[in-house]
Amino acid sequence: MSTGRIMAAISLMTVTSLAMAEGRSDRIYGEMIRANEKAMQEYATSIGKNPPEVVHYRYGMKLDIAKVIRTTRTDTTCNDVMPAQITYEDSKGNLNTLEYRVVGTNCRG
Repeated sequence: MSTGRIMAAISLMTVTSLAMAEGRSDRIYGEMIRANEKAMQEYATSIGKNPPEVVHYRYGMKLDIAKVIRTTRTDTTCNDVMPAQITYEDSKGNLNTLEYRVVGTNCRG
């Protein structure tokens, strides 16, 4: 087997393993986000309010947060950028869910 073929095989295996690792964390984050959205829909129904629509954070947005209802966990990884959500009531009593990106906080030392 030539050196070129060996290098190609090693490269292919490396790329495949990296893609699988990224896919796993994407699934975990997706499950967390879906679970949060479902919980917030159930919460809204239980208190007689409209379920919040997810709004993606944009730099410079003006936020009106009167009461935090729930946030998703950010302690599942260290230094990975991941999606997170915060559901809150604004000063008018409306439920809002904001999705943003955050660096994982599960770092030791």
